[in-house]
Amino acid sequence: MATKTLPFDENFDSDLVVTMQPVEDLIPYDKNPRTHSPTQIERIAASITEFGFTNPILVDEDLNVIAGHGRLMAAQALELDVVPTIKLGRLTEAQRRAYVIADNQIALNSGWNDDLLQSELNALADVGFDLSVLGWGDDLPDFAETPDYSVLDEEDMDNQLNEMAAGVKKAIQIEFEPEHYEEAQELVKFWRSKGGYVGMMLIEKLSSEKAKI
Repeated sequence: MATKTLPFDENFDSDLVVTMQPVEDLIPYDKNPRTHSPTQIERIAASITEFGFTNPILVDEDLNVIAGHGRLMAAQALELDVVPTIKLGRLTEAQRRAYVIADNQIALNSGWNDDLLQSELNALADVGFDLSVLGWGDDLPDFAETPDYSVLDEEDMDNQLNEMAAGVKKAIQIEFEPEHYEEAQELVKFWRSKGGYVGMMLIEKLSSEKAKI
């Protein structure tokens, strides 16, 4: 059976070798548009501690980091001396810059099968595995079920919903860029733990900014 190869194999390394490199020799890309919050670095570090450094940092011939900036920052936080790397020596300058973006964005395009994820999390919890190292920290998905409104009388739906909602806090969906989401989540969690009314804080801030216009 013939070996299936990519049509552009001649432009890429056929043998990718993992090499241990000193952390201090690796050079982060100063134009990397991807950001990493302190919380994310802590979670990457926790993953490395639990599972090992299973995903090598991708570098060019001069040890400039192409992919793995977050892992490098986690390695520095853990005070590791060396980390596994793979050199992508045949990428063009344009390809290298493009892959810095693609490596991050492509991962964001995936999703979760909530039923299977919940089943796996439950199975791990049952054997006492530390779920905080999976990437969510202590903010695991709650898999809240959508309320069943079919029990309401259709003819009086609005009135019944209004009665149900009376005095109940309501939520407004607010969009965040991926690099800001974890920071916002941590701030909301902090102020809720302090008994703060996050909604009023948001109103006051937005009103203040509106008054400047």
